[in-house]
Amino acid sequence: MIRKLASGEYRLYSRKPDPDTGKRRNLGTFKTRAAAERHEREVQYFKRAKG
Repeated sequence: MIRKLASGEYRLYSRKPDPDTGKRRNLGTFKTRAAAERHEREVQYFKRAKG
């Protein structure tokens, strides 16, 4: 999930809330929405990558 911050930057949050805190985990802050979307795709890829 991508949200725009008051500073004008975009932050990528996890889709599910963190069970410990009840809040969504911060997965990075980016200058542009395109950069945040690109990183979200990378995160989804590595979640399913077999090592």
